[in-house]
Amino acid sequence: MIIREAKVKDAEQIAEFQLAMALETENIQLDKTTVDLGVKHVFDDQSKGTYYVADRDGRIIASLLTTYEWSDWRNGTVLWIQSVYVSPEFRETGVYKKMYSHIQGLVKKEDRLKGIRLYVDQSNTPAQQVYQKLGMTAEHYQLFEWLKD
Repeated sequence: MIIREAKVKDAEQIAEFQLAMALETENIQLDKTTVDLGVKHVFDDQSKGTYYVADRDGRIIASLLTTYEWSDWRNGTVLWIQSVYVSPEFRETGVYKKMYSHIQGLVKKEDRLKGIRLYVDQSNTPAQQVYQKLGMTAEHYQLFEWLKD
């Protein structure tokens, strides 16, 4: 298995993962056309973020998206990990750990990158346990949001 930056040819699989994740974690049926376009826009405009995939023998088994937050406190960029999905048959096999290590390695070697953040649904305790095992903490901030319907 290798972790690599996603290519445009991976967009369809990434979109399928996002549809599955929304249904699985929040019981939300997303609009496929909207998700397809949303994924495509990341590839069209890299300022929106970068997708990474776990590729096992040519099969995409997981994906995640990193987006960017400017931190004036740190004079640098914090990467946000979002849209994480691992195919069910590969969960609890270290796939996400390897993906996280890849992103952490990018942050460690780039002076302009200052850290990693992510958010997780409060009811998604399995994901929270994974993040805690990797050394992430939930002690600093609580996320509040307002989203237009």
